[in-house]
Amino acid sequence: MLDEPLTLPCGAVLPNRIAKAAMTEGLATPDGVPTGELERLYGLWSDGGAGLLLTGNVIVDHDHLERPGNVVIEREPDAEMAAALARWAKAGTRGGNHLWAQISHGGRQVQKSVNPAPKSASDVQLALPGGQFARPVPLTREEIADLVNRWAVAAKACREAGFTGVQVHAAHGYLVSQFLSPRANLRTDEYGGSLENRARFLLEIVAAVRAAVGPDFPVSVKLNSADFQKGGFDFHDSLKVVEWLEEASVDLIEISGGTYEQPKLMGMEGMEEEEKQDVAPSTAAREAYFVDFAKAMQDEVAVPLMVTGGFRSRAAMEQALAIGAADVIGLGRPMCVMTDAPRRLLDGLERLPRYEDDLEVIPSWLGFLKRLQVMKAVNGFAGMAWFYHQLWMLGREGRTEEGMAPFKAFLALEKRNKAILAARAG
Repeated sequence: MLDEPLTLPCGAVLPNRIAKAAMTEGLATPDGVPTGELERLYGLWSDGGAGLLLTGNVIVDHDHLERPGNVVIEREPDAEMAAALARWAKAGTRGGNHLWAQISHGGRQVQKSVNPAPKSASDVQLALPGGQFARPVPLTREEIADLVNRWAVAAKACREAGFTGVQVHAAHGYLVSQFLSPRANLRTDEYGGSLENRARFLLEIVAAVRAAVGPDFPVSVKLNSADFQKGGFDFHDSLKVVEWLEEASVDLIEISGGTYEQPKLMGMEGMEEEEKQDVAPSTAAREAYFVDFAKAMQDEVAVPLMVTGGFRSRAAMEQALAIGAADVIGLGRPMCVMTDAPRRLLDGLERLPRYEDDLEVIPSWLGFLKRLQVMKAVNGFAGMAWFYHQLWMLGREGRTEEGMAPFKAFLALEKRNKAILAARAG
């Protein structure tokens, strides 16, 4: 089943059911231009057999990076940017697969080192310790309209460069997700209050993107199944938004979940107790994080769904497809090391490695420290940095460095980020 093609509503065909999920790369220039490192990385992934590759965040505002080193398209590209995008697209499609650009905006989830006065739906600050994120400034209606247009401009630029689709990032607590959340969106105008109003920004973006790229070009949305926070965007909200997106001619919806405050996708514990959702358990293997949510959605809508997070065994992937819980299986972390994981699965590999199981910063004999909230965060972020380091090595040298210690990878990441920010500052 993994090798079956999928015809999307717009008529485009994915050659198989495996996708490389979006993962932040941090390999652009300080000005946000794609580099040879990105070309090398995506060339390797294109050779790896996935039917679809989704890029990491392509940002529509250079003041609202998800991280230093993001690609940025905030206006119609000049000749240099257009050429760099075209080279990236060519490398990322050389295996005959699709390559979709994930278009995003950090909103309040932008570190102070990047922007000490970020914009968001409202002035609700992230509830995270350490003071790394500033209190945001609410966007004006004029700024919202400008951002909707920027998504359209970026989508059109990607189509002209040779990308085969785009994805609007409306999950994981970034700007569109902030508008959807009743915790982060306290507006009293037409963009706040009811779910219909909170979803207005997303639906305006989708309409503008569709108008910019035409009816035959895949437009996808990444959406939280829930924020998993008390009083946040929940499953019933998500299902209604999926229904609206289906009506808006979206071709594929990727189901995910969580925010920086409740990082469900990363398997990390949040700063508060997880809010349980009213979703019945499915018969799918409990390996994948969001299968139950997708199955419940598929019972109500016909739009194709992609499920990412936790998949490691081919049996669980095929079961999710068989029961109708997913149309596309997204792989993330395994492809940071095994770039040809899709081809191996298609050739019969039964299970992918769980590299994260060996990335504990705190030794077992200090297990009591793992119960401390701050140490949970250290463990989680150092593990993430290890995967970021593998992408950096693949882009620079075409190889991984699995022996890198997680905390050392974290320190190296911080050093690279500071260097990029210093270069941005001039």
